[in-house]
This record gives sequence, structure tokens and C-alpha cells, in this order.
Amino acid sequence: MTIFARDMTPTVDLIRQRGAGPVRTQRPVYVDLLPPCNVACPAGENIQAWLALAQAGKFKAAWEALIRDNPMPAVHGRVCYHPCETGCNRKDLDSAVSIHAVERFLGDQATEQGWAIPTGHPPTGKRVLVVGAGPSGLSAAYHLTRLGHAVEIHEAGPLPGGMLHFGIPAYRLPREDLMKEIRRIEAFGVKIVLNRMVTDLLAEQQAGGFDAVFVAIGAGVGRHVDIPARDAVKVLDAVTLLRDVDSGTAPLLGRRVVVYGGGNTAMDAARTVRRLGAEEAMIVYRRDRSHMPALDFEADEALAEGVKIKWLTSIASIDGADIKVEVMRIDEHGKAQATGQFEALKADAVVLALGQVSDSEFLTKIPEVAVKPDGTVEVGPNMMTGRPGVFAGGDLVPGARSVTIATGHGKKAALHIDAWLRGHELVRPEKHPVIEFAGLNLPIYADAERSVQSELPVDARVAGFEEVVGGLSETEALHEAKRCLSCGNCFECDNCFAACPEDAILKLGPTKGYKIMHDLCTGCMVCVEQCPCHAMEMVPELEGARL
Repeated sequence: MTIFARDMTPTVDLIRQRGAGPVRTQRPVYVDLLPPCNVACPAGENIQAWLALAQAGKFKAAWEALIRDNPMPAVHGRVCYHPCETGCNRKDLDSAVSIHAVERFLGDQATEQGWAIPTGHPPTGKRVLVVGAGPSGLSAAYHLTRLGHAVEIHEAGPLPGGMLHFGIPAYRLPREDLMKEIRRIEAFGVKIVLNRMVTDLLAEQQAGGFDAVFVAIGAGVGRHVDIPARDAVKVLDAVTLLRDVDSGTAPLLGRRVVVYGGGNTAMDAARTVRRLGAEEAMIVYRRDRSHMPALDFEADEALAEGVKIKWLTSIASIDGADIKVEVMRIDEHGKAQATGQFEALKADAVVLALGQVSDSEFLTKIPEVAVKPDGTVEVGPNMMTGRPGVFAGGDLVPGARSVTIATGHGKKAALHIDAWLRGHELVRPEKHPVIEFAGLNLPIYADAERSVQSELPVDARVAGFEEVVGGLSETEALHEAKRCLSCGNCFECDNCFAACPEDAILKLGPTKGYKIMHDLCTGCMVCVEQCPCHAMEMVPELEGARL
């Protein structure tokens, strides 16, 4: 790796131009800025902090720092769409840090090494009911337990995990990896009661003596659309298909299957259909690729496995094996518009992947809880519904939906529930400014190639549900963690210490940073220019400083 260095000796003229010398007009200070990866994480992880520990080889400490915010890193390292990497400043240097891969490595290490969750706060004597054992419910229960409350999850299904278990195919999330992290949460003290459908929330709360409730039932019901059909082929929704496959009761779909929809669930359904033996799996979607809700890599993986995608097409009617589709066009607003032109397709089955809704009818029995027509529930900034002590989150509330967003909702709700139980409102400290790539100072960095996760050969994927993407080795995880630029926060590289011509910077020792002795500092600004991560800034002197 080539290292680029900069001349650290300021010229006399430059020092004078900067207002340095006998009378200093500005002084250097250390600052803490917010890295964009942290900002982008829906689970609120302090990514930079646990990456710093991982790059030092302190994997257990890194895992413990990570699970302060997210109790299931092995799961999220596999299924999160990692918006943190989209925000990562390193992408503008060479390529983003593979944050999700290091997160998965730490989660898998915790399982292999048998690491236990550190003890939380002492018991408060308060009891909280969580309805739903999906990602949001599990997250809320975990964080509430850390805060000292006794938590019980009531789950309607036979297994915990919600859509993690029944909505994400095993080739993306092996069930044993999911269950190991859930079992660790149970061992931490969270009680999970399965096959317990809540139909009367207030009665359930009263019977169990719960002081507060968090409802996180998710959106587990497939959305349907009215398609004229006569003697139709087998028609089912994607959620039911994925649930049946996971339960071992996969239906017989035939040789040709059409999947109707353009989201990530549609891609999962089509890839699953291929694994069930369909020779042809075709996604029919009414808009084009640039307007599809599915992420690009999801579509790429589906296409690589032989799935076909018919863009700008909408199903008009179904008559036996004949499917009449209408050709669509995209207008100037990005909306799909009918053209009046029709084509014919053949299929043995149709899978509807048109989104999901929440089965929240039981909440309509509580007058103070506002349930929208789509099944979602209105909540305030503190995640509480109109009923005091009843909170909701995850896919049950309006907004974007993902596993990590739901996990973040669980953490947020837990903090607000804790504050409510203690009789006060949660006050969050003001966030530091975000540091962007243009604000960094990277003369000492050069290319460091991103670690690549292994993948099953394409021809082997559709033979079963074996995990497609592999994890990193310890060496690869260490390398990847070291690619972090520590944006906006000091990592004690010693550049400022080495650059100062006046010996005005004092090292305080490992993890303690540095101290600027302003009685020696001339304000030449060299230390600030040599800080690669922008952990230093120049601030004006109020009255000047005579040396």
C-alpha cells in the first residue's frame, strides 16, 4: 500500500498570513463530529465506536459496544440493507467499508465463543408486555430488560422472529443463526410466550399486571388486489408462500410461475419459486427498473438465478392458465399509466407480492388508539398511542419498513417507555454536526481494497436453501475494520503531535487523547491540517493571545 505524506513544516509567510506568531488570532481545539455511518443507521448503532474496537482486535468489546444498540448483529449483518455504507465517506475515496460484514462477523463470533450479554440495570419492579416477537418486539424487550424492567412477549405464532422467521428466506438468513440470537435474548431474561394471540389488549394487560404495553405485531398479511379471474390458476400471496416454505408445507406451483410486484418481497418470492422447482419464474411489474421499490442488488441476484422480469406490465385478468397483461408507460411524474395495449402470458400459478398490511383490528376496541385504514396505528414522537401506557412501533406504524428500522423503533420505544414508567419525558442530547468527505484531510491514506464475501456458485443456489453469501474470516474482518477513516473523531494517529513545530501538543496516553498547551501554541494551524479525520478545528480568539 502506497502512503502519501505532506510537508508538515509551515513557512514563515504562511504563519503570518494565518494570524499566528506573537499575537494569535485563532487557536486549535479538538472536536467530536458525527460520522455519516452513525447518522444513516436506522438502529442507532455507534458504528464508528465498535469498528474502532474491532480494528484493535478487541472483538468481544466491539460486540458488547454493538449490542448496546442492536441485540442481533448476526441477523442484521445478513439481512440489513446497510444504508450506513451508502453514507460511508470512504466510498468517495475508494469503496465504502463493508460494515455489515464486520457486524455479521462479530455476531457469529459471539455465538461461536458463547459470549453472554452483560448485566443491565438493577430491577425496577415494573412489568412490560410486548405483543409480537418480531425484530421490533425483540429489540424493545431486550432494551427494556437492560433498563431493569421485567418483560414478557406474547407471540401469536409457533416460533419467535416474526417476518425474520417467516418472511425472509433461509438462503438469506439461516434459521439456526436467527434462533441462536433469540435464545441469547431469552437467556438475558426476556420471557417469550408462543401461540398466545392477543385479542383484548387491555384485558391482557390487566390480567398480567403489566405497567405498560408495546405493540409490535408487524405487517404479516399479504395485500390483495381485485383481478378479474375465471377458472384461475393457483393464486396466492407472497407472505403465505414464504411462510409455508419455512413451515415445510410448500405448495406445488407448477413449471411456470408469475410473481406480481416489484419490491424486495417479490424478488424473494421469485427466487424461492426457482428453488421449489419452477423452470420459469417471471416477475411482472407495472413500472421500470429505475422506479422499482426493490433494491438494485436484490434484482441483480434474482436475475443471476434465472428469474425473468417483465417491466412496464400490469395484470389485467386471469383466465385459467392465460394471463392478460397491459403494457404500461411512465409519465413525467414517475407514475405508471395504462396504454390500452395488451399481451398474453401463460402460467401455472400467480404469486401476489403487492405489499403487506397489519392485522390490527383488535386495537380498534380501544377508543383512544387511532387505527388507519391500512392497519397502521398513529403514535406520537414518544411512540405512544392515544392510550396512556400503550406504545406501538415497527411495521405497525406509518413509515418506511425494514428489519433495521423496526429494530430501531424497538430501542426508541424502550427508552420512551422507561422514561414514562419513571414519570418523566425522555430528553435526548443535541447531536454533533455531521462530517462529510469534503471535510476530511486524507494525505496518509491510499487504496485498501474492500473485503469480498464469498458466494455460492449460481448453479448451486437454486438447488436448495443453503446460505448464498458467506462471512469474513478473522483476518478479513480485521482488515475491513481498519479501513474505517474514523470520520470526525480522534483515533490517536499522532499526526498533530508530530506536526506541531512548537511542541504545544501533549500526549495523555492510550485512549486519553491529547492536550493543547495554548501558552506554547502560535496558531499556525498545521496540526489541524494534518488531522486526517477532522477531529480538530480552528476557533477565533476572543481577545487574542499574547505569547
